[in-house]
Amino acid sequence: MSVPGAGIVVTRFAPSPTGLLHLGHAYAAIQAHDHAHAAHGRFLLRIEDIDGTRSREPFVAGILDDLAWLGLSWDGPVVRQSQRLALYDAALARLREAELLYPCFCTRADIAREIAESASAPHHGPDGPVYPGLCRHLDPAVAAARIAAGEPHAWRLRMEAALARTGPLHWHDSDAGDRIADPAAFGDVVLARKDAPASYHLAVTVDDAAQGVTDVVRGVDLYPATDVHRLLQALLDLPTPLYRHHPLLTGPDGTRLAKRNGAPSLADLRQAGEDGRALAERLRAGRLPIGFAARDA
Repeated sequence: MSVPGAGIVVTRFAPSPTGLLHLGHAYAAIQAHDHAHAAHGRFLLRIEDIDGTRSREPFVAGILDDLAWLGLSWDGPVVRQSQRLALYDAALARLREAELLYPCFCTRADIAREIAESASAPHHGPDGPVYPGLCRHLDPAVAAARIAAGEPHAWRLRMEAALARTGPLHWHDSDAGDRIADPAAFGDVVLARKDAPASYHLAVTVDDAAQGVTDVVRGVDLYPATDVHRLLQALLDLPTPLYRHHPLLTGPDGTRLAKRNGAPSLADLRQAGEDGRALAERLRAGRLPIGFAARDA
């Protein structure tokens, strides 16, 4: 089922409070905000805070301050993923009952060793080497015993079985047009991590549907992930929004802006006396700071 064109446009900005926002976040937030407002729709703010080891409350406060400084406002209350765990549990239970999930006890070292020792070249997907399926055929009784013993595990999607249920899938990008989904390229993706109750793929798909998001506006780096999200929508009988994947901002060295790369934060710009609303207008007009660029991935 698809919701595009059925009523009011709803977009969202969904940052993770694992660091300070930078210009790339500002650009993404403005894109989603303006897309909704141009259609007299609604712009939602969702805090993706289920990474318990890295999420910090001061970063949540910083997100709110940064958006206000940019002159962006959102509609309705701020939604936090940490308050929506029951939704993810229900989705996982449904997939588990359909025999589409299996527990995976592998560590990263286990996976890397299996790939290195394989006689064939590793298959690479959008996220890197595809999981080689070490736990895919574990005896269910053995797996259940390991879970009962408290052994850490993730839950992976049986990709081949999932695709057999759905058949060919499509989604629409406002710039690229109709797209044929290829989630198989990701292999058996993780839907619940060892250290978090849901993966990005599962949580974002469930949340967008629950919040009535009609238009997903996000960076082009997430373009391939849309194939997985489209598959989950089909498996869970969720609506499929329209998508628009905007270019990413890159720094003077040509790499995309990211927290891990030490991108200049909005908080630093604000404390330096920068006018946030003026900065937002420059980003809207494509007038980026010297050395910065907006590029497709």
